[in-house]
Amino acid sequence: MAGLLALVVAGCSSTLTRIQTWEGAAADDGAVAVLRAPGEIQVSQVNGRDVGNFLMDDLALDYELLPGRNVVVFKYKTIWAKGAGVENGESKVAVIETPPQQVIINARAGEQYEFVLPEPGSRRQAEALSRNFRTQISNSGGAIVATSGRHEPAVSVAGTPAGNPVAGAPVSAAPQSMPGGDLPALEAMKVLWERASAEDKREFLRWAFD
Repeated sequence: MAGLLALVVAGCSSTLTRIQTWEGAAADDGAVAVLRAPGEIQVSQVNGRDVGNFLMDDLALDYELLPGRNVVVFKYKTIWAKGAGVENGESKVAVIETPPQQVIINARAGEQYEFVLPEPGSRRQAEALSRNFRTQISNSGGAIVATSGRHEPAVSVAGTPAGNPVAGAPVSAAPQSMPGGDLPALEAMKVLWERASAEDKREFLRWAFD
């Protein structure tokens, strides 16, 4: 039975080596980039689209990315033996995982990317790492092209979740705020006006001319 299970797992692993991260038709190999994720990395979303929920969560998988800006959301998870002193009924292993992280990859067609992970030597080091986690992404030439950070879901002006930029979109600096941000106050107000709903615009005009 154990041998049969191993064969089944191996078969599943071979069929899940490449995961398409967009909706629609598949693309030719030369038209996409590939992000290689080891078993410690659990990718949950790419550009706001769910790509996780596999039967096993420690699979090494490759994710196909469309050229352009790709926002990848993931967790880093490791399992450590607790050693002696484990009480009856208590798990003998400790699962250490980070809060959701994200990394932005400006993908190029035909390029291959991979996570450059830290290698904690003990459970204590892994716990410390999980509290302030950072990882980098390298390309096939070994150059570092991105660094991860804590995932913060985007919020639109109206207070509702905003969609992530789609792959293929040009990379640009997003307007930040009103005075004190990256844009002059007038330009920031113009951007906010363009993004506001019709109802928000009506309420603003009532307030401005009251």
